[in-house]
Amino acid sequence: MAQQHLESSEPLETDPRTGPGGPEGSDVLGAYLQEQATEFLRSLRRHGESGPAGPVADAARALRRAARRISGTLHTFRPLLDPEWSDALRPELAWLSGTLAQEHACTDRLARLNEALHRLTSPAGGVARLPQQAAATTTLALGAAKAAALLDRQLTLARTRAHSTALQALGSPRFHAVADRVAVLASEVPLTGTDIGLAKLAGEAGSRLAEAVAALHHTGPHPQGHHQQYSQYDTNTDAPWHHVRLLLRLHRYAQEVVPGGDLDPVRLSAAAHALNTHRDAAEAAAAAAQAARTPRIAPATAYALGVLHADQRHQVEAARNAFRKAWQRETVGTP
Repeated sequence: MAQQHLESSEPLETDPRTGPGGPEGSDVLGAYLQEQATEFLRSLRRHGESGPAGPVADAARALRRAARRISGTLHTFRPLLDPEWSDALRPELAWLSGTLAQEHACTDRLARLNEALHRLTSPAGGVARLPQQAAATTTLALGAAKAAALLDRQLTLARTRAHSTALQALGSPRFHAVADRVAVLASEVPLTGTDIGLAKLAGEAGSRLAEAVAALHHTGPHPQGHHQQYSQYDTNTDAPWHHVRLLLRLHRYAQEVVPGGDLDPVRLSAAAHALNTHRDAAEAAAAAAQAARTPRIAPATAYALGVLHADQRHQVEAARNAFRKAWQRETVGTP
């Protein structure tokens, strides 16, 4: 079904700016890459000049966004670009984006887990809907405070380390080499002049996404039991969904270069939001499981972390259902 939604019996329309291929399409691709490279350099300058934490965080996010867009565009439209240059820059941009994202991810993960613990232990919380016995409520309440303190220590330490790693990365020769290459890209894009249309390459990105969505299989509800029993289960079932998330990102970036396509942008946005929630819940569940493996913690603390892990795995399943709903929804067009 997903494949039918994305692929049409009609040929892909060619944006009038791109033509079937050749110089006109290269001009569009070059302009997009230069725009993102300029945004990268602008964000880098803002990051260096900012003092308060807010502007620095905003600049770092903008830097990551530009790095992801450049890397994704180099991947999708690789046949139109110098392959040696493109293949050398792409992994460096991925390294930079991933390094800068860690501190923000730790902050969000801690906030998500604290909110979940508060919800689960509140009078109107979710304990009753979890498959726990009534007597477990007291045990959960006793362990929640210590579980929250343990998570705070572990994730705050991880955030501090991520912050230090990011600062080291931004001062490293490796980063300066990346910045130099992006600066060159802002003025000159190494195009090959290959006669392949942008719409064709963008369509291939959409097809890869549709194939990956079609390959997703229903794994059923997450099995109940102790968190440690299912860490490998979680990893195995989450991986295809994380892959779809990355392919959806590439597809959306390709649409920024070649506007149009068969999928409703609103539907794509909803699908992307569901997959981001899926990633966040999966990583939060993993953090809860990791905390529960801490040696010599009290049984009530371990129990609270197990309930928290189960709650986040339920959120994973909810996010998968939200993605399926968004993906299968009929596109609403204008008559």
